[in-house]
Amino acid sequence: MKYEEIITEIKSGRFRPVYFLSGEEPYFIDKIAGAIEESALPGDARALNLVILFGNEVTMAGVLDAARGFPMMSARQVIIVKEAQNIADKEYEKLIPYLDHFQPTTVLAFLYKNKKPDKRKAAFKKLGGAPSCAYLETARLYENEVPAWIAGYCKERQRSISPGAARMLADSLGTDLSKVANELDKLMILLPDGGEIKEYLVEEHTGISKEFNAFELLAAIIKKDHLKANRIVNYFEANPKGNPLVLTISNLFNYFRNLLTYHYQKGATPNQQEMARLLGVHPYFMKDYTEGAGRYGAAKCARVISWLRECDMKSKGSGNISIPEGELLRELVFKIMH
Repeated sequence: MKYEEIITEIKSGRFRPVYFLSGEEPYFIDKIAGAIEESALPGDARALNLVILFGNEVTMAGVLDAARGFPMMSARQVIIVKEAQNIADKEYEKLIPYLDHFQPTTVLAFLYKNKKPDKRKAAFKKLGGAPSCAYLETARLYENEVPAWIAGYCKERQRSISPGAARMLADSLGTDLSKVANELDKLMILLPDGGEIKEYLVEEHTGISKEFNAFELLAAIIKKDHLKANRIVNYFEANPKGNPLVLTISNLFNYFRNLLTYHYQKGATPNQQEMARLLGVHPYFMKDYTEGAGRYGAAKCARVISWLRECDMKSKGSGNISIPEGELLRELVFKIMH
């Protein structure tokens, strides 16, 4: 099942007898466990009917004994097995009969973190297919997926965030979604519903300082913001180790190649969701292409791609003996924007 499907079920009051939550991204696992606690047990029933077990302290037999018990003065009991990855995989074989003959007044959740189960084994295969079990495998997001996740997180909470602010947070905090969510929650306290998190708020309230990156150079080029683009080029020239030319060229090449595709496909693919799939980008970034298409036609995109290839060759020493990388980038950006 998908994370969103599990959360929707829980919030609507429908609970599976067993939850097996696994994988490399603990954020989603913890959010589901928290939703189960909050939704399955009213506050006054929690003290008597919430049982927390730890995988390095309990056997599967002990877990099942607890699961077959009955709630006290409540419609159900909740048993959460934390660090379930510390229970030996062979022990999960004992769980197979329970999936078909479960205790209907028990919600049993295994938090199997930072690891994916071996689905070749009968127990995990059964967990993945049993109607009584909500089975989740999580994966860490790639770095380039984090800004879009941040935008979605804000939208769910009736806020928005500027692309620059989203990228600042992603660049600084990486793919640790729990840390990112914590910083966003702090920022949202400062804003009313419908408010927008902007770069100055991130700088003022998180301790994350502004550093230019390749995404911001691309954004300046898309908008034809000459002043900002030159500032970023100067910053890259002064900090070459943190901003290697080869990565800047790669980022620009990917964008203008996609923009050229956008020009030739927009007639046949008017739907933005379909276009995003065609380009291999998140729909959140489609505005970069609709805006860029208004400033850079198909013929200009083709010329830009040629200049990028030429700059890449020069940066590697072909036809260039002494021109520094900063000058190569400055010349490239000037040609693109004029």
